Amino acid sequence: MITTVTLNAAIDKTYYLPSFPLGKVSRVQRFNAAPGGKGINVAKVVAQLGVPVTATGFVGGMNGEIIKQQLTRMGIAHDFVSVEGESRICLNILDEEHGTSTELLEPGPTVSEAALEEMKQRIRDLALRSQIVCLSGSLPAGAPKDYYVELVQIAKESGAYVILDASGDALRHGIEAKPHMIKPNEEEVAALLDIEVADEEALRNAVETLLHKYEMERISVSLGGAGSLTAVKDGCYRVTTPKVEVVNTVGCGDSFVAGMAVSLASKLSLEDGLAMASAAGTSNAMTEQAGQIDPAVFEQLRKQVQMVRL
Repeated sequence: MITTVTLNAAIDKTYYLPSFPLGKVSRVQRFNAAPGGKGINVAKVVAQLGVPVTATGFVGGMNGEIIKQQLTRMGIAHDFVSVEGESRICLNILDEEHGTSTELLEPGPTVSEAALEEMKQRIRDLALRSQIVCLSGSLPAGAPKDYYVELVQIAKESGAYVILDASGDALRHGIEAKPHMIKPNEEEVAALLDIEVADEEALRNAVETLLHKYEMERISVSLGGAGSLTAVKDGCYRVTTPKVEVVNTVGCGDSFVAGMAVSLASKLSLEDGLAMASAAGTSNAMTEQAGQIDPAVFEQLRKQVQMVRL
């Protein structure tokens, strides 16, 4: 089983507008809403790839109930910790005329000390029966900046392979617990080492430095439409994905993490795992919803992913 952790779960709403002029009334003709947050996006794609998954994290209020109900309808198991307040709504406004995406992200509820302690036990219980634990996204209000350190340690001690996909202070502290894998972008790599990354050679050197400094097994750096760079203990792989018509970039990184988690749980080779993860991320970019892939398109893309060992 794979467990995904979303400490700041959300309802993701996408509004499709012919144009989005500021300071004027815009009537939404079409929209969709789905349970979201980075870890929940991971769970949705893991489920679509046919692997058992359980989603956990914090949810609150009526929005939290909607998140759980929708996951149940999707056939995704969940085991959340309920908190006071309302889970957030994340709004993505797509301006079809200009091809732009504007995101409005609510902060979410403030989590109590008791809920933080309950989550630690929840992670311990789930990690004991999971091959992979994916910790994704921002920390909720009320959580200490080093909260991921404790969660990574708990999951590792319980025998799970731990993937951490966070940013800012959450990543900076969380990496100290030496997760097995992280998935930063170029800017986050530079920030972790407090350096400038001028080109791919510098990026590769920086990623290898991080890998060895924190004794990790794998670091995958997202390069957007240009693909990704993955470092492991015995080398680096540069992955190139096929050019596609991009519909929505939200959730592509989460889909990549889902593909990587499934490949690890399925004990695929690194090369096959990178192809699976890259195809999942690219397939998500071709759909309107975050955490959504087309199985037929995914299989086609999987065969088209190219990679070289550097």
